[in-house]
Amino acid sequence: MSLSTHVLDAARGRPAAGVVVRLERHDGQGWDLLAEARTDDDGRIRGWRTGPGTHRLVFDTGGYLGPDAFYPEAVVTFRVGDPDEHYHVPLLLSPFAFSTYRGS
Repeated sequence: MSLSTHVLDAARGRPAAGVVVRLERHDGQGWDLLAEARTDDDGRIRGWRTGPGTHRLVFDTGGYLGPDAFYPEAVVTFRVGDPDEHYHVPLLLSPFAFSTYRGS
């Protein structure tokens, strides 16, 4: 299964470059760190691979928005069912809100 993400700064109307993102997988008792990366100049991380199960992306929004960020992190938990599919999980970010969806 391949996974990508894209962080868009809705307040500035541009990609959010430099956001640290962790990919974690639930092992039945806790979370295992699988990968960590920063978004590129286009706000993207590509090429992560993992298998079926429950995963989460942990976005360090405080590191991007600053120390007074209302949301110091955004956590998106999702389930991977088909290991042959590509999963794209975008994050739309602003200082007092965030949203996500299953992209393509």
